[in-house]
Amino acid sequence: MKQNTYLIADSGSTKTDWIVARPGKSPFRFHSGGLNPFYQKKEEITVILEKEVLPYVTTPVDEVFFYGAGCADKATSRPIYDALVDALPSAEIIEVASDMLAAARGLCGHQPGITCILGTGANNAFFDGTHIVHSIGSLGFWLGDEGSGSYLGKTLLVHFLQNELPEDLHKQFEEKYPGTNRLAVLEKVYRQPFPNRYFATFSHFISKNITHPFIHKLVGDAFTLFTEKYILKHQDVDKYPVHFTGSIAFYYQEILKSVLAEKGLIAGRILKSPMETLFDYHLQRDL
Repeated sequence: MKQNTYLIADSGSTKTDWIVARPGKSPFRFHSGGLNPFYQKKEEITVILEKEVLPYVTTPVDEVFFYGAGCADKATSRPIYDALVDALPSAEIIEVASDMLAAARGLCGHQPGITCILGTGANNAFFDGTHIVHSIGSLGFWLGDEGSGSYLGKTLLVHFLQNELPEDLHKQFEEKYPGTNRLAVLEKVYRQPFPNRYFATFSHFISKNITHPFIHKLVGDAFTLFTEKYILKHQDVDKYPVHFTGSIAFYYQEILKSVLAEKGLIAGRILKSPMETLFDYHLQRDL
């Protein structure tokens, strides 16, 4: 029985995790820039594939599973799909699906549960063990993404610009990000690409100061808002584990677990990336 070679990708707006895998052999992992068809055209995606992906793919690939932010359906994910078809002509199967499905398959396996993403962006879904059957739709970082890195960074930045930070934090912020003022920020977020990534860069400041009462409350309030706006709207939410993936959920998981406990929810797995378990999910079919 032929053992296929897989190329599996989990892409957010900031970066993409890749694995070249074959049953019985150690997987090869690497990273590239984020690929999001909402922000990038096929030509831009092709450039990243050629420069940052293909040099690491040294053997023919049989099946490609690309999971990414902005890949909600066939129409929206078309730029990614077309770029992959051109870049990997040996692939017999190319599937492009949402990063939400990657999180669900990676965290839940074949069991039902609620899966959430808290990275640069935010999302949620109820997974029945096979399919995503319900999701409280994300409105993106301008209108939603509560609890995400971009939301936390945007909230912190607004507090700074409106002189609402405690004096010690305000001074630290000025030293860390000199030249940050209203006009500079408006230029970044309204005239330059990927404003969500720009906002998310301030999460480093949040991480450094996470024990400060103001910052701790800022993160807790954001997680509470995410829980109320999304998780609690799922039916029978208290009967299923609530899983999370993403750097924000992973690094601030103690605050996150506290919020879930306050709401009477069952905390499930909290992983920085679903890639390890997603790798197992796909290779099970060849074992």
